Amino acid sequence: MTDNRTTITRFWDTLYARDWGGLAGFFTDDATYTDVCSPADDIAVGPDQILRRLRLGIEPISGYDHNLKLMVVDGDVVVTEHSETWRWRDGEEVTLPFLTVQELREGRITRWYDYWDLGTLMNAAPAWWIEHVMVGWADKPSS
Repeated sequence: MTDNRTTITRFWDTLYARDWGGLAGFFTDDATYTDVCSPADDIAVGPDQILRRLRLGIEPISGYDHNLKLMVVDGDVVVTEHSETWRWRDGEEVTLPFLTVQELREGRITRWYDYWDLGTLMNAAPAWWIEHVMVGWADKPSS
């Protein structure tokens, strides 16, 4: 369990540093990632799709802070309660509460589900960013 906690702690540090090259190694080839508030079939599969999805939403924002509240480890499952504060170029800002469930296999993430409220993000995000994400993900490669 300590190894899984350490892995996920390193994962969060790497994600919030926007170290895209370092992030890919945290995922198995068949890893899945989704925001549970999105449609049920909106799942990124494999490191390439997962990174593409993350970069699409995160790269254009000007600030991105992580606020860890609680991490619970049960075998190969790690549950993290946390929030992210996002800032955009024109001063818009939002703090998004998250509950994240990650399953690991042999020290790598195989399943990552984020539970959060889409309305909180949509009410704060600028229109240009929403359009950027919608257009960019609509043409995602199929798995």
